[in-house]
Amino acid sequence: MSNKFRTICLSLFITTFATNIYAQATIFQDLSYPYLEKLIAAAKTNYPQVKVLQEQVNIARSTFHQSNFGWLDAFSASYIYSPQGRTATSATNPIIFNGLQLVATVSLGSLFERPYTIHNARESVKVAEAQQEQYLLTIEAQIKRFYFAYLEAQADLRNKVNAVQDATTAVSQIKHTFDKGETTFQVYNEALTNLYNQNSFRLQAELAVFTAKTNLEELLGAKLESIK
Repeated sequence: MSNKFRTICLSLFITTFATNIYAQATIFQDLSYPYLEKLIAAAKTNYPQVKVLQEQVNIARSTFHQSNFGWLDAFSASYIYSPQGRTATSATNPIIFNGLQLVATVSLGSLFERPYTIHNARESVKVAEAQQEQYLLTIEAQIKRFYFAYLEAQADLRNKVNAVQDATTAVSQIKHTFDKGETTFQVYNEALTNLYNQNSFRLQAELAVFTAKTNLEELLGAKLESIK
């Protein structure tokens, strides 16, 4: 390997290393906590499971309010109307008063059962609210993880794009020396192989960005571009 080629490779290595360090540092520049809060708010609004849990809380609260009026279930009233009075009294029709008669009954079982029913309904509200709160914390943490993974994938893609550019520059320079007979075909072929590999790595990085974006949008219930 010629000294000139060694100098080219060393120069490209230093350039690529410095570029990668800079690209890795930009992940913090891309990070925006206000935007992250918007993503979390969107997920809590749009994600179907969040809506399901909210409906479960609403149902539990409605059941609790309904149970408070259940005391009336222990009481019942009816009336008997007998226009004939005593003349209609018989073994099968033992009515001894005429006119309208009101009858009130009390179910002791329902009466004693009611406090427990109300207590259980109140506890069901607490359980539904706790489940909702737990899931909101879970989805918030998941949004953060997916957002950070998306930023990481973007930074890695930038690294891969820079590596392709560096490899392309190397091929161009080595081809020039190869055409002049200053570099062997093996060195030129290795540079081409490296360029091919760097392009493959770039494609994988692009796929990682799309995957991270898809994972994030699944929880958001909306396109990432629609959230400003």
